[in-house]
Amino acid sequence: MRNRPLKDRTHQRLGAVAVEFAIVLPILVTTVLGLIEITRAYDVQNLLETGAREGARFAAMDRSGILQEGETANSKLISDVTNFMASSGIPAENVSVVIRDATDPNQGFDLDDPANDLLLFEVEVSVPFSAVSYTPVSEANDYGLSASITFRNGRATLSQ
Repeated sequence: MRNRPLKDRTHQRLGAVAVEFAIVLPILVTTVLGLIEITRAYDVQNLLETGAREGARFAAMDRSGILQEGETANSKLISDVTNFMASSGIPAENVSVVIRDATDPNQGFDLDDPANDLLLFEVEVSVPFSAVSYTPVSEANDYGLSASITFRNGRATLSQ
């Protein structure tokens, strides 16, 4: 080793660096892509929670003067949440919004029914991960992201 010229030792070190880089690069790229996907999942989860909360908040308000002719509170809530998700980059056709009775999750909940005043209702917003992932997701590995919130159908009066 002592008798070898400096130039040969430099080439050996460069070769060792290239081999190390070839071993580490796939691990580094996989880690970075995984972090990006996890960040996307957390971001979408936060958007779903915000959409559910804002939709339920609308339903808990006094809705007089807000609804269009022939529009129901349920359809407005679903439309508003879906539009919010679409404006946040989540495809509207993949968003599912369900309004159900909080005490009986198998039962739907009509926000306009006076018999439901002051009763608890749940708003659930969901989207399949494959619709929001940056990388392709197979059907076998797909799962749903969802958020739900329970509110009281209180029809609180808006303050001016």
